[in-house]
Amino acid sequence: MSFRKCLLAAAIAGTTFPALAAIENYTVDPMHTYPSLEFSHMGLSVWRGKFNKSSGKIVLDRAAKTGTVDVVIEASSINFGLAAMDEKARSDDFFNVDKYPTATYQGTIKFAGDAPKTVEGRVTIMGVTKPVTLQINLFNCMPHPMLKKEVCGADAEGELIWGEYGMKLGQYGQGAAGKVRLRIQVEAIRDE
Repeated sequence: MSFRKCLLAAAIAGTTFPALAAIENYTVDPMHTYPSLEFSHMGLSVWRGKFNKSSGKIVLDRAAKTGTVDVVIEASSINFGLAAMDEKARSDDFFNVDKYPTATYQGTIKFAGDAPKTVEGRVTIMGVTKPVTLQINLFNCMPHPMLKKEVCGADAEGELIWGEYGMKLGQYGQGAAGKVRLRIQVEAIRDE
């Protein structure tokens, strides 16, 4: 090998190339994740309920400014803070949990600048899938002080219509009465 070729090879070998950003995988922390919903009760008040059991995966590709969300909710874990309402929500008038034990949300994360801003996705309830976009109001990642792993958290919200999913409850109202605000408080721990 000539001296010139050796010098060129040495120069190339010593050159540092920027590290390719890795795709980061996270597991939803069920102890800190509570999808919830709120809706009008005959125009008199607003009912709020949360699901106590959920699981899922989140993938972030910060370099490409994208990612994915895949969350599974146990519909029978609905909790309004009132046993009678919880039972009604589990019945075939509402979530029909005997036939449809889970609801899901799957979507693609869209960034604005360096941070996730929306998730364009689909909600499946009672076997019916409809598009629902979530607005991300808060997003932050940090090293977890006890787990010694990165954890990311977010607060997101969107809207859906009961009747579009075949719920009998959706028959009781149109407009504001049929609208449901979906909120997701989520924390996810980075996989290693």
